[in-house]
Amino acid sequence: MARLVRAISVCMSMERRSGPARSGKDEPGGRAAKPKPSAYDKALDLLARREHSRKELKTKLRQRGYDGDEAAAALARLGAQHYQDDDRFAEMLLRSRIAQGYGPLRLRIELKSHGMADARIRELLEQADADWGALAAAQLRRRYGAAGGADYAERARRAQFLLRRGFAAATVRSVTHADVDEAAEDIP
Repeated sequence: MARLVRAISVCMSMERRSGPARSGKDEPGGRAAKPKPSAYDKALDLLARREHSRKELKTKLRQRGYDGDEAAAALARLGAQHYQDDDRFAEMLLRSRIAQGYGPLRLRIELKSHGMADARIRELLEQADADWGALAAAQLRRRYGAAGGADYAERARRAQFLLRRGFAAATVRSVTHADVDEAAEDIP
C-alpha cells in the first residue's frame, strides 16, 4: 500500500511540474501560439513608447515581417489620426538633442537620416532659436571644467570635441580660440 501511495504522489508531482497535457495546436515550448498583431497595432505599440518618424516606423515594421502594402496602409491610418506626425517627431528630437548639447550640423544630419526635407530642417533649426555659442561654451565647461586651454594642443582637443558634437567651425573657433579648418562646415 505504501508503494502505491508513493507512486501516485510521484506521478502527481511530475504532472504539476510539466503541466496538463497540451493539444497539438500549441507551440513546442508548451505555450499557446499568439496571433501576430496587425501592422497598425504594432506601429501603435511602438508609438506608445516614444515618437517615431514615418521612415523609422516603416523600417521597424519591415524588420518585423510586415509586407510593404500593409505597413503603408498602417502608416497612412496613423498619420490621418495624428498619432504619427513627422513634424512633431522632428521638433521633439530637436529639443532633446539641443538639451543634450549637440550642434546644428549634427542635428541636420540626424533629421536628414529620418527622412526630413532640407527646407523643413532649415526651418526647424531657425525656429529653435538656440544660442549655439553659449551651448558650445556650456559643453566645454561640462567636459573640461572652467579653466581655459593654455596650449595649442589642448585648444585643438577641445575644438575637435565641439566639432564632433556638430558645432560649426566659426562657433568652435570663437569659443576655443583654436584654428579650425573651414572644411568641417561642408557637411550637408
